[in-house]
Amino acid sequence: MKTQLKHILLVAGIMILTSAATTTFAQDRKAGIKGGLNVSNMYVDDVDDENARFGFNAGVYGEIISTETFGLQVELLYDTKGSKFQTDGAIDQEFKFNLNYLDLPVLAVFKLGEAVEIHAGGYAGYLLRASTSTEGDLGSSTDELDKDNFRSLDYGLVGGIGFNLGAAQIGARYNYGLARIADSNTAEDFLGNSKNSYGQVYLALNLNHKP
Repeated sequence: MKTQLKHILLVAGIMILTSAATTTFAQDRKAGIKGGLNVSNMYVDDVDDENARFGFNAGVYGEIISTETFGLQVELLYDTKGSKFQTDGAIDQEFKFNLNYLDLPVLAVFKLGEAVEIHAGGYAGYLLRASTSTEGDLGSSTDELDKDNFRSLDYGLVGGIGFNLGAAQIGARYNYGLARIADSNTAEDFLGNSKNSYGQVYLALNLNHKP
């Protein structure tokens, strides 16, 4: 079931983006590549300190619908999420919880002239990898985690703003997860009902831009 979900999400993303790219080059719709920085966090009980985990996003995007004032944009992104925790006391230890996803955002684009865009929509994601890394009084280590302890499907809401600079766009977004991460008693003991929460800054390059 989890493998099927991954394939469905991947095939759907590729089909949508292929369709977008096909019409893009015929009708001057945007399509291109993008990447940037992720700043993710979760809210977990019984941990002394919670800090943002820095990661990245990278992928492709394309417009399905485009007018002077409105557009519909889809993306296929590799996103790193998770959080960083600090436990204090007799033993000080920093713990990083790493989750890597294949995400498919679908966004309404409200165009405020040629320079500014407002983005709003949702995303669905499939968990590709889970791991932990620790550093502190007990030493350093990195361990792979059993993905069966976590929900394969992540989904949530997206909102942000983009600034167009010729063929490039710089932007910022906030992604609010609606799906619980834990999918086993073991994971719930640590994560409870935590959900993904992450901000993004990115640079996108429109490969269809015409000066």
